[in-house]
Amino acid sequence: MPVQHQWDYLFAIGTIFAGLDAFMIGANDVANSFATSVSSKSLSLKQAVLAAAVMEFLGAVLVGARVTSTIKDGIIPASAFQGNAGVQLLAFTCAIVASSTWLTIATRFSWPVSTTYSIVSSVLGVGIATGGWDAPEWGWNGGKGLATIFAGFGIAPGIAGGFGIVLYSLIKFGVLMRDDSTKWSLYTAPLVFFLVGAVLTMAIIFKGSPSLGLKDLPSGTMAAAIVGTASVIALLSVLFWLPFVHARVVKKDYTIRWYHFFLGPLLWKRIAPHDAGAHDFVPNYRLREENDLDTRTPAADNNSDSEKGDEKEKASDIQETPVPAAQPSNLASEVEAHPIEGPWILPKNLWIIARYRAYPWVYKTLTYGATVDIHALQAEKGKASAQRIAEVHARARQYPNDTEHLYSFLQVFTACTASFAHGANDVSNAIGPFSVIFQVWHTGEISGSRTPVPVWALAFGAGMLVIGLATYGYNIMRVLGNRITLHSPSRGFSMELSASITVILAAQYGIPVSTTMCIVGSTVGVSLCNGDWRATNWRAIGWIFLGWIMTVPIAATLSGCLMGILLNAPSF
Repeated sequence: MPVQHQWDYLFAIGTIFAGLDAFMIGANDVANSFATSVSSKSLSLKQAVLAAAVMEFLGAVLVGARVTSTIKDGIIPASAFQGNAGVQLLAFTCAIVASSTWLTIATRFSWPVSTTYSIVSSVLGVGIATGGWDAPEWGWNGGKGLATIFAGFGIAPGIAGGFGIVLYSLIKFGVLMRDDSTKWSLYTAPLVFFLVGAVLTMAIIFKGSPSLGLKDLPSGTMAAAIVGTASVIALLSVLFWLPFVHARVVKKDYTIRWYHFFLGPLLWKRIAPHDAGAHDFVPNYRLREENDLDTRTPAADNNSDSEKGDEKEKASDIQETPVPAAQPSNLASEVEAHPIEGPWILPKNLWIIARYRAYPWVYKTLTYGATVDIHALQAEKGKASAQRIAEVHARARQYPNDTEHLYSFLQVFTACTASFAHGANDVSNAIGPFSVIFQVWHTGEISGSRTPVPVWALAFGAGMLVIGLATYGYNIMRVLGNRITLHSPSRGFSMELSASITVILAAQYGIPVSTTMCIVGSTVGVSLCNGDWRATNWRAIGWIFLGWIMTVPIAATLSGCLMGILLNAPSF
């Protein structure tokens, strides 16, 4: 039972805004993690929401941090509260209120900001309001001080962009630009699966399992676990994945279903139908009509993909994808098919209102976030900027669908595992401060340097995170992905894996990074591999970077002013 009932209102406020903070982390942070998968058409928006719901929730509840740092990232020392539990409770309540408020504003205006930097800046503000300008750790402080915040603006996207360039260049020149790119993608698949397995295993060990303590294992044991897991994944890809995709893509067997995957090696002997190849059932990953860049042969591509960039200045070479004709509304047809006759209060009419008016409207409203056309929003169809987006896309080459289809599996695998690690680690941005609020309210004592996190709190945060993605994540996805550059499964896979590698290295060497900054940096890096700087929407990048910069002063000022006003308010 709680012992500090005089602070019930602070606990209630903290609970409400912690839920809002987790909601906005889902709408902002998780959305930008899955934006590449949705933009490249590897996943539909519904599939991305379902995958995130499962992986983020399981990551948070199963292996999420059971303890959290009371003073987030060592920004302010515990001594700043002078042993006063009430002041600590008020400080973290103000911090979570300020952080969630800023995330709400940023998400409303489609700014993909760093949720980690938001809560860190909010704690900075209450630290200054409580202990003065000398309270925060302004230096590097072992990679945990305030200097890391400003350094991260360049370090995270820079490193991720570098890895993106290296990884996508290997795929582009080693597979995509060869005469038979599908064959080469199958040849190199086990090696790629081994790399992905190793990287994602490290992501789970170093970032995605705080409660298991896997990162404290001996170096030999850890290395064996990484190599062993990657080897098993590569072996399974040879036994099951290769024959499955060979039957689908090479044999053109349109009778293959998802459950045939488990037949494994038996699929090598499966005979394709006599009309195999007549049915084009591989998804179409193309986002625009073909142009000269797409139809060029590999032999003509000894130089960059932008040799004909000047020719593309002609308006006739750059055309916006035509907007399809409006389709009749299903809701309107339902309404017309069931007209109300007589007084509306009649039982029959009440049923018609509830079943064919109210229910469809409520369902459409609640599911809008998972059914909206993200690609149309990213292309800004019908807006003045649509032509600029079309010009950016026209400078990026599109590769064969069969080859891109193989990388869609890898991209989904990478996205889901990274989502599991994200749920285990980043849900603490909302639940970490909330656990301090709960601990102080429940015990009446100041929280120490490490605070236990209840499992129900992790489940609460994970649930709100999933709801945020499902209902409002589209507002962030609309400004990422294809708004920055043309996406495809091979590009999206390179972006996500590069971001994961950056996060892993940062965790090992104490380099401050944000997953948001990593995915944007890797997106720019992969975009530069098109060989044309105009294949990147630099205006969109500028707005995103501005949102990162604005997070620190706005969140810190908001929390600091709120804390200062409440702390020094007159009483009687």
